[in-house]
Amino acid sequence: MQGVDPRITTTSVRYNDVTQHILLATSEGVRIDQRWSDMEMRLAATARNGQTVQTGRETTGSRRAFEDLENLDPQVLGAAQRAVAALDLSPVKGNTYDVVIDPILTGLFVHEAFGHLSEADMAYENPDILEVMTLGRRFGPQGLHIFDGADPVGHRGSYQYDDEGTPASTTQLIQDGVLVGRLHSRETAGKLGEAPTGNARCLNYHYPPLVRMTNTWIERGTTPVTDLFADIQTGVYARNWLGGMTNGEMFTFTAGEAWMIRQGKLAEPVRDVTLSGNVFRTLADIEAIGDDFYWDESGGCGKGGQSGLPVGCGGPKSQDSECRRRW
Repeated sequence: MQGVDPRITTTSVRYNDVTQHILLATSEGVRIDQRWSDMEMRLAATARNGQTVQTGRETTGSRRAFEDLENLDPQVLGAAQRAVAALDLSPVKGNTYDVVIDPILTGLFVHEAFGHLSEADMAYENPDILEVMTLGRRFGPQGLHIFDGADPVGHRGSYQYDDEGTPASTTQLIQDGVLVGRLHSRETAGKLGEAPTGNARCLNYHYPPLVRMTNTWIERGTTPVTDLFADIQTGVYARNWLGGMTNGEMFTFTAGEAWMIRQGKLAEPVRDVTLSGNVFRTLADIEAIGDDFYWDESGGCGKGGQSGLPVGCGGPKSQDSECRRRW
């Protein structure tokens, strides 16, 4: 990365792996033996030209094989090349646009902006959230389906039993735009009179299990990807991510790359694209969901002092009609 261009001022490469062997014995007589290895790599390059600073990054991970983290030269060089190229781009003009986001940003959005609100300890500890997250309430259009589950095999949030000994499952959170489920530990399920979902997780035995997401995704839609752009006169296409944060129902995500959309086609690339808005309004304003799908295995989730818990995120490209860009 340092050799791509003399304007590259800082690079970072982080590799981490952990092997866990978990033995769980419960007062119900259950004895569970699970083990896995989890690997993660994060790369970043920062370029500077005067007062303009731009960063390119790549993240990846696997719970299947170390080979998944080999032969990454194109992605590594691509991160540095994007940082350098962005130095000469114009910043996006702050406005409200039609926006299309790629599957990686879709996965980040569904995890950060919606998934945490679906964790039942958030609801029973906060009456306002419990009122908002009322089962049966409509949040989005027909065709919007959101799931979380450790059942899908081979992803970083996958397992057979959670850290309370509850079998893994797949929980549908939104069905055709309507809230139909939430994520539970045994404790939260008992307090809310619902069934455990197998989402009690802890980083290791030093910590108590908390309600945590596993693999969270928006199901693929029916709109061909090329048609997502067709009716947009002026909009933004954003892909990948540099960072983000949520505060209750508000979110802010910074895109790794972005292009303007003009008359239904991709136009000039732009920089400094930050997406911000209200998660419920954003879900309600979804106009189309692409027929593609991609799993992002780079996630590490933090909650309750337990950071870096492996998770998977996935989704298709999606189009939203009301997302504010600020720079």
